[in-house]
Amino acid sequence: MGLLDQILSAVDNPNQQASTGQLASILSSVDQLSNSYNTNPSTMQSALSIVGNYVRSALQQKRAEAGYEGAQSIVDRYSGTYPNPQAVDALFGSYQIQQIVQAVAQRTGLNANSILEMLPILVPVVLNLLRTGSNTQHPQRGGNPVLNSFLDADRDGDVDIADAMMMAGRYLSR
Repeated sequence: MGLLDQILSAVDNPNQQASTGQLASILSSVDQLSNSYNTNPSTMQSALSIVGNYVRSALQQKRAEAGYEGAQSIVDRYSGTYPNPQAVDALFGSYQIQQIVQAVAQRTGLNANSILEMLPILVPVVLNLLRTGSNTQHPQRGGNPVLNSFLDADRDGDVDIADAMMMAGRYLSR
């Protein structure tokens, strides 16, 4: 099952945190960020996709070092729809941040300072989307199928956070 399928399944499951309101809040945060920086949605989607790939790598490393609970703990602690520089610092060192900024700038044409300002909202938003699969009663127990699907992607392009968010937006619009 793909990432979007996992998210939509979580919306329908009362034992998981996902709700249509949570998805709407996540999408609204990205729209507001796009408007704040006067960027078109496709540019923000590209930035989100790149950031999502770096978040995946960082969470895979956390899982390798501290087990599934280590990755889930980061998701639980730093997910949200408001700026949180600690979320960026929890996942990335300064060298990685520069790599992210460079990758986003090359692909989107956004300037580096704008990207640095965006990261404290983009990272928590990605984590918030991953949190949708958390168990409502016991977040640390029972696994998070959304997070698992995201982390276990086979890098064939099937799992893209920006695509999942765009399709979730279409789902909410119908």
